[in-house]
Formats: sequence, C-alpha cells, structure tokens
Amino acid sequence: MASLHSTTITILSLLVLASFMSASAANFYQDFDITWGDGRAKILNNGDLLTLSLDKASGSGFQSRNEYLYGKIDMQLKLVPGNSAGTVTAYYLSSKGSNWDEIDFEFLGNLSGDPYILHTNVFSQGKGNREQQFYLWFDPTADFHTYSILWNPQRIVFSVDGTPIREFKNMESIGVPFPKNQPMRIYSSLWNADDWATRGGLVKTDWSQAPFTASYRNFNANACTWSSGSSSCASNSAPSSSTAWLSEQLDSTSQERLKWVQKNYMIYNYCADTKRFPQGLPPECKTA
Repeated sequence: MASLHSTTITILSLLVLASFMSASAANFYQDFDITWGDGRAKILNNGDLLTLSLDKASGSGFQSRNEYLYGKIDMQLKLVPGNSAGTVTAYYLSSKGSNWDEIDFEFLGNLSGDPYILHTNVFSQGKGNREQQFYLWFDPTADFHTYSILWNPQRIVFSVDGTPIREFKNMESIGVPFPKNQPMRIYSSLWNADDWATRGGLVKTDWSQAPFTASYRNFNANACTWSSGSSSCASNSAPSSSTAWLSEQLDSTSQERLKWVQKNYMIYNYCADTKRFPQGLPPECKTA
C-alpha cells in the first residue's frame, strides 16, 4: 500500500512538473513584438512558430519584450532555402545608445548549393571589428537547428546544436571592454544586403525567388531579466541549478569540439588578419 501511495505521489509530482513546464514554455505572442515589415512577419501555430519574410519592398523583424543582463538564450531557426544570395538573417542581442553592446549571429545567404556563411561578432562599448565566420556542417535550410548564446560575467559562447563554435572571454584585466553593464534585448530581422552579403556584393538578390522566408521556434531564455533598473537574479542568492549558467565554462569535451569547428569550419578570424591590423592584432587575440 505504501508503495502504491508513493507511486501515486510520484506520478502526481511528474504531472505537476509537466504542467509547469508547458506553462513556462516560450510563446512568441508573450515574449516578442513584431517591430517592422508591414505584415511580412507572422506568428503562427498558437504562438509556437514565427516567420519573417523579405520581398523587394521590405524585409521584417521582431524583438523581445524583455531585456536581459546575462543569460543562456536558445532559438531554433530554419533559414531561407534555395537561392538566398543577397539576403541576411540576423539574430542578436543588443543594447541601445552610442556605446552599445551587441552579440551577433548573422546568416549570409548564398546561391543554391553554395553554403551559408555564419557571421559572428561581439561589440562592447560601441566597438566591434571582432568578426569570425564559419561554414556549417549541415544544411541550415533543410530543418530547424538550435543557435545559442551563453553570456555570463566570465565569457560569451556561441553554440550551434550544443556545439560551441566561438568563445569570447572577459579580458578586462588587459584592457578589453566586456559587455557587463548594459541590458540587451533579442532582435532578429531578415533583410536585403546584396551590396555586401554574398561574395562582397558581387552576387545580387534574385527577386524572382521572393518572398524569402526564415522560420523560428522553441525560444528559451534561462536569463536574468532587467526591469526598472534591477535584475531578476538577486546578487546575494545562492547558486542553484537554474542559474548554473552564470558560472558555466567549457569543459574539456566542449573545448575539443570548439577546436574541431575552428579547425574545419572557420573561414575568417579577425585574430589572424594581420593585414587588417598593421599596428598589431587586438590585445584579446594575443591570449587566444
């Protein structure tokens, strides 16, 4: 009888947990505002799916309702299929003002059969110029894949399907500014950038293929939200599993995966571009 009772309690606990998880699942209606595009951005499937589209007249975009100061942000994207040359799908965190901080994913479209370029950058206090670019090891237009940003006081890690592709460490100790004081919103947009996006602007957008559409689902933010000048993560609270990301770092397996991506799929690294920096590479490059 005791066993039956404990089993019943366990099942009830699981049901309560499941209902909580579904209640806390992301919903695009609740978490985001469509900010531009005159109807080209759509929230579908009861808030489970968001699509952005681009035609010759306009692109489209959205932003998060919340601002965040540190977080682990996941979003699944399925990129524009076929001939996407000239298009850019941007998904990033950014603050406002002339000395803004920003953490960027940008997906540069290409001709059918040619790979997308995943462009990453980190701005701190209005200064960027920290580009790293990658090919992906799969077709990002065939299905949804998870693109993640871990941002904590020690580091920023860009990941794809759980595999880290880039780490930007806090190196304030050697004078490199790090995003730490300015809350950021999540932004995403699909727009025409055929003056630079594909082969430096040589390949133009083929408008006969329009509308171009990118899709989003399964947003998750395990993060400190910022409201009225204060963070939802109390500074004096003891660490818990829900805030473990605040001190998360790459373990040895993740470091090996990072090296594998950078060896096999990185196609541009500002830290290796000595022609661009004739006076010497940026200080963070010397410790990389």
